[in-house]
This record gives sequence, structure tokens and C-alpha cells, in this order.
Amino acid sequence: MNIEDITGAIRQRRVHVTDHAHDEAEKDQLSYDDIFVSVFQGEVIEDYPDDKPYPSCLIYGNTSSQEPIHSVWAYSQEVRIAVLVTVYRPDTNLWIDWRERRL
Repeated sequence: MNIEDITGAIRQRRVHVTDHAHDEAEKDQLSYDDIFVSVFQGEVIEDYPDDKPYPSCLIYGNTSSQEPIHSVWAYSQEVRIAVLVTVYRPDTNLWIDWRERRL
């Protein structure tokens, strides 16, 4: 997936946040500013092209205070909207350098 589509949608305020993502952000005490900053300087670490209703991806990035965040985003080419599916602070027991899943 093209991260530029997602960052462009964020800049143009074409974003839908799922209830699940909202709840997870609150649980991990993440502001939308923190989440968006992490995407702007982030990178796609996993692609999910067969997700429905739109292809999605996992983005790793850091907050402005350099805290790691993972967020899953879907993007609709038809309506040009980014959907924040979920967001969380990655667990060091599950990730290597925040980019690779531990087996």
C-alpha cells in the first residue's frame, strides 16, 4: 500500500476512525496528533492487500516524543478516504526493532 495515500488523506481530513481504534487509542493513552505524527514519519511494515472492504497495512512510526506506535490503516481508492482500523503501543516481547514479528 502507498503510505502517501494515507498521509494525504490525513492532511486533507479525509479520515474515518473506527470505534475499535478510538477505544484502543484511549486505552494506550494515544492522541490523534501522536498517531498522525507517527504515520507522517512512519513506514509500512506489513501489507494486507486482500483485506475487506479495503486493502490495509500496518504502519510503524514514532510519536513526537519518539515513542513507537503501530497503526493499521485501510484506504479506499474510490472515495479517497483513510480508515484507522486499530492502533497500539507495540510489545517488545512480540516485535524485533518494532518492525519484525517475533516467532
